[in-house]
Amino acid sequence: MAGYVAHDVQQQVLGDGSVILRSALPLGPVAHSTGQWLHDWAAAAPTRVAFGERSGAGWRELGYAELLETVRAIAAALLARGLSGATPIAIISANSLDHALLSLAAQYVGIPTVPLAEQYALIPEAHARLRQAIETVRPAMVFAEDARAYGPALALDCFDGVERVVSDPAQATLPVTPFAELLRGDGAADIDAAHAAVGPDTLAKIMFTSGSTSQPKGVLTTHGMMCVNQTQLADALGLLRARPPRVLDWLPWNHVFGGSHNFNMMLANGGSYYIDHGKPTEAGFAETLRNTRERMGTLAFNVPMGFGRMVAAMREDQALKEAYFRDLELIFYAGASLPLDVWQALEQFAMEIRGAAPMMVCSWGMTETAPSAIIVHEPVGRSGIIGVPLPGVTARLLPNDAGRYELRVKGPNVMKGYFNEPAKSAEAFDDQGYLITGDAVKFVDPADPNRGLAFDGRVSDGFKLLTGTWVRAAQLRLTALGYLAPIAADLVITGQDRAEIGALIFPDRGALHKAGMDVTEDAGALTGEALQASVHAALTAMAEQGAGSSTRIGRALVLAQPASLPLGEITAKGSLNARKVLTLRKDLLDRLYSDGDPAVVKL
Repeated sequence: MAGYVAHDVQQQVLGDGSVILRSALPLGPVAHSTGQWLHDWAAAAPTRVAFGERSGAGWRELGYAELLETVRAIAAALLARGLSGATPIAIISANSLDHALLSLAAQYVGIPTVPLAEQYALIPEAHARLRQAIETVRPAMVFAEDARAYGPALALDCFDGVERVVSDPAQATLPVTPFAELLRGDGAADIDAAHAAVGPDTLAKIMFTSGSTSQPKGVLTTHGMMCVNQTQLADALGLLRARPPRVLDWLPWNHVFGGSHNFNMMLANGGSYYIDHGKPTEAGFAETLRNTRERMGTLAFNVPMGFGRMVAAMREDQALKEAYFRDLELIFYAGASLPLDVWQALEQFAMEIRGAAPMMVCSWGMTETAPSAIIVHEPVGRSGIIGVPLPGVTARLLPNDAGRYELRVKGPNVMKGYFNEPAKSAEAFDDQGYLITGDAVKFVDPADPNRGLAFDGRVSDGFKLLTGTWVRAAQLRLTALGYLAPIAADLVITGQDRAEIGALIFPDRGALHKAGMDVTEDAGALTGEALQASVHAALTAMAEQGAGSSTRIGRALVLAQPASLPLGEITAKGSLNARKVLTLRKDLLDRLYSDGDPAVVKL
């Protein structure tokens, strides 16, 4: 398969049983700042599309030369306002071209941005989370797409004294600055001097962690971290340098996958980023399908649920299938393992359209690692493998239990610490300087480290049943989701200090409707003959393939209410906070383990 670089791992086994892994691949040249990418590509490919965004029936596209010119104008306007490295800019709305321009302009002259989940601003019950972030970073400017939708958030008193910039000022109920004013620039600003002062140690972004295991923390993300990470990725994925990549992407920029990994990958390699305002949801997927037919890329980034929806749509739409695979060279999934049926369908469709399968890639990383630290960069043939360390990254594996290791990493893409959190910054690293990730991995083949590592959940995600049997909840959840597809959107594994494993299931209402399942709400649970029979059949099939009580889900309850972002059941990146779900839904957890409740599905 063209465009990949074979794994080349150096392994060292220490006397305490820990393992050190490094890549033998050399680290290539690294840009000194994200602004260097703009200058390089404005000179080399001035008219190539850098960003595109749907505008009415067509697309608004910006070439690299125009991008650089616009970024410099906005940067001059920011400098004229006295903004600096000590005055961050908060961005509270979703991905957009203006969002991209403001972010790059701020980075160009050393002003950090703080991208936040749009849900924090759009959902009144989540305003407390928005307020907490704003009071932590104390920005001098806040940006939102339009004054109407984001008006209630912009009116919060945490923005008193903060300049409010909006792309669409119509229906504004308080003073705002139209984004168009920034585009006019300011001739008095010494933009070249400000840009020359930006370097690898300059703070580019403060990115908040998801808060799935603790209170969200602001990761100090420097130009150096992001620039070296793109060199690391291009060193491993040769196709990025073979021809300019192109992507159509919906992944949110407040999260490191979309906002640093994908966003920067296009700029670093002279690629084209088309913004998809759709999402893999019932409400948003039609827009994604429309955009895919018109602007599909050479790379596809998504979460497994998104690939699953796309596969289902392509089964019924040959033209969509052809548009999707015509130029596709790489499929990159993250967030969970890609179900086998989805993996096989993607390969089958690609062979049908192109005569060859694209490279199928997974990776491991965190907000703290900018984000990629471990990646698959050769064909592996199956899902669930996260790969090997990138060039410049050292992984330290500490024995956890049989064949399982706690993962720790160090490298030039790893953060120095958290914003205004010296104690938590110190706690994040061990005595040898490795970032303590809290994640667990295992070798695909203990005799051959080049086969890579497989993700094995969080070290702390496991629990014991009353029998003393240890349950690896994270891996079991992924397995269960595969069996329960498509009716389960997500689920929480239960059973700590109980006699058997259970599951609280968040259903995919669209899938239930499509399957013609009639359901009834019963005090927070969903019941229905077809639904419960389907859950029972899935858990029975799973149990037949299991190895014992540690993998057998003996009972399940389908929940009527979706997980709540305002209450913290969903993190900013859209993942479930299982601990919060179990705490807030204790009554339903107790019902799950009660005998005789007709809503409980039991094996």
